[in-house]
Amino acid sequence: MPTGDRVRAGAVPPLADGFSARPETAAALESALVPGATVVLTPGRATAGRSGAWLEACGKTQLAASSAEWLWHSGKVDLLVWIVATSRASILSAYVEAAVAATAADPAGDAETVASRFINWLSETSQPWVVVLDDLSSPADLEGLRPSGPAGRVLITTRNATAVPADQRATVLQIGAFSPREALSYLMGRLTADPDQRLGAIDLVQDLGYDPLALAQASAVIASSVLSCRDYRDYFTRRREHMTQAAGGDPAAAGVTWTFSAEQAERLLPRGAQALLALAALLDGNGIPADVFATPAACGYLTGEGAGRPAGPELARGALGVLERVGLMATGSATTPTARVNPAIQAAVRAAAPAEMLDRAAKAAADALLEAWPEDEPGAWSAEAFRSCAASLQRVAGDLLWAGGCHPLLLRAGESLDRAHLAGPAVAYWRQLATLTDQVLGPDHADTLAAGHRLAHAYLAAGRATEAVSWFQWALADRARTLGTNHPGTITARLNLGRALVAADQLGDAISVLAAAVGDYEHVRGKDHPDTLSARDELAAAHYAAGQFGDATQLYRRTLADREHAQGAQNPDTIATRQKLADTYLAGGQVKNAISQYKRVLADRERVLGPDHLDTIAARANLGAAYHAAGRMASAMQFNEQASEGYGRVLGADHPDTLATRLNLAHTYYAVGRLTDGEAVLRDTADRCERALPPGDPLTQSVQESLANIAGG
Repeated sequence: MPTGDRVRAGAVPPLADGFSARPETAAALESALVPGATVVLTPGRATAGRSGAWLEACGKTQLAASSAEWLWHSGKVDLLVWIVATSRASILSAYVEAAVAATAADPAGDAETVASRFINWLSETSQPWVVVLDDLSSPADLEGLRPSGPAGRVLITTRNATAVPADQRATVLQIGAFSPREALSYLMGRLTADPDQRLGAIDLVQDLGYDPLALAQASAVIASSVLSCRDYRDYFTRRREHMTQAAGGDPAAAGVTWTFSAEQAERLLPRGAQALLALAALLDGNGIPADVFATPAACGYLTGEGAGRPAGPELARGALGVLERVGLMATGSATTPTARVNPAIQAAVRAAAPAEMLDRAAKAAADALLEAWPEDEPGAWSAEAFRSCAASLQRVAGDLLWAGGCHPLLLRAGESLDRAHLAGPAVAYWRQLATLTDQVLGPDHADTLAAGHRLAHAYLAAGRATEAVSWFQWALADRARTLGTNHPGTITARLNLGRALVAADQLGDAISVLAAAVGDYEHVRGKDHPDTLSARDELAAAHYAAGQFGDATQLYRRTLADREHAQGAQNPDTIATRQKLADTYLAGGQVKNAISQYKRVLADRERVLGPDHLDTIAARANLGAAYHAAGRMASAMQFNEQASEGYGRVLGADHPDTLATRLNLAHTYYAVGRLTDGEAVLRDTADRCERALPPGDPLTQSVQESLANIAGG
């Protein structure tokens, strides 16, 4: 992030009406949140006769949002990152978003790698930053992802202190009930339209145990009615006594007040308010995309739950407004159209709602999420709210999502993890889904087979090639049994198995499997079909990996001739095959042939893609390496300098491709006797590697070894 730039990543929840900074019960937060510190906000104990109970909803997120915004607007931080930390996938997605915004990182790589580089950057940057991890659920989710650094502040909120890693050095602040003065000030501040409604306020705050959530709901109902605090207190006392007798225990204040809020919502909007609340209670209360409530599925569900003529999205908008008015929901800004529901309210709604209503809500929620989910996910983080809502629905809906087969929403959520390069979470997700489909639907069901196929690809994407091989073998057996040995789907499965075997370094088996796939494609598709040519390239790559450069060269030359005939010399696939042939020539010691092919690749890519396309820059780097191998150092230096400048211009000076090219350039300088220039490039590259790459990165080690050799020599 260039000096002077200020960046925000993630949506900070807006502060609620009447927000209290809690000058008495949270005074320690500001002094604790200093550079280099980690502060954890956890629930404190309730009061007013409930001293032994923990206050589940205490306003931790609101305090965190207030602190983050104060740091930002006061100019004390230049980077503000807000993370909904309910899962590892959501943490990784937020880090990728922040890395792209703050460091111009390439989001196309594995999310774990991007996140690791960003955390390393945080640890070394001198620019002040704050990272908020809101609602951290498990210490495992934060493994390897803990932000730290002398210029940074870390603020964590959690419902359970055990979610914070045991070895995390942090200041833990318990946030409990308001103090009596804070509670009364909050209630009086919320009731300004009609001062007469404040009558009985002191007694009401005492009866509510100074509970922030209960006070928010009570003040919302009073403000939206003709009740006074005294009237509300009378209703509250009678309702709590009735609930105590029915349940055999004293309910929390918020466990009573939410029922009045729900009843008031029904009075303000008889159609749809309670139904929408039931639907929202099944999703991730940290942020439900507002578009979900306006889908045909959601509107149809809301209409079915109320009387009168069918209504469109305006019914959902009205219900959202009413629920916010009575203190049961909060909506985001226009730039962040989301709805938030406190987990305590969600749990109470699920416990109180009729089972039939929750069943209808769950089915509608699944359909609505699928309808609202954008087809285009431009960034790794763009669909995280949908993924989180799908995960929440899956946890609470149980078997409802399996009626008649696996609901398409569950497949969509996994595919979204794949597209976002969330390799670790994707493996865990597909493994769980494959197990569930097998248990619920049986091993031969189409959804079970689909989940198994996706799991195989997820293992491969995560670099777990040995496990991927086992699943691809299973997938091939399934395809051969159900489709036949010569079906295109079976041949594709055989090709996938060959790729996995190459990744697992089982090259002999890989060559046999890929050779069979090539033969099958030639028989079914024809010798010039793109699928056949691609499979032949895969087989050549396996020979190359096995060091069988003669076989690889023969295959690449044949494929290149076929591509030129069928697709043309300027086709991108043709150019790619030509480059692979050049790589094989170089690896096999045929340097003259390699240079000839690399020169043709560079000319074609400049003509088709332009001089600043990454593939064109890579072609210059490859040609420079070939000249270096041939001992033609002047040409090698020329093309390595051009490649280094090109990568730096397009990707930035700290990108791994730029750093790798600078390492090659330094070696070229050293080879021609420009030792001072070589050492200078290596020192700069070493500094950038340590700053931009995760600890122990192989490129960093290579640069440091080269620097030691040159400096020592």
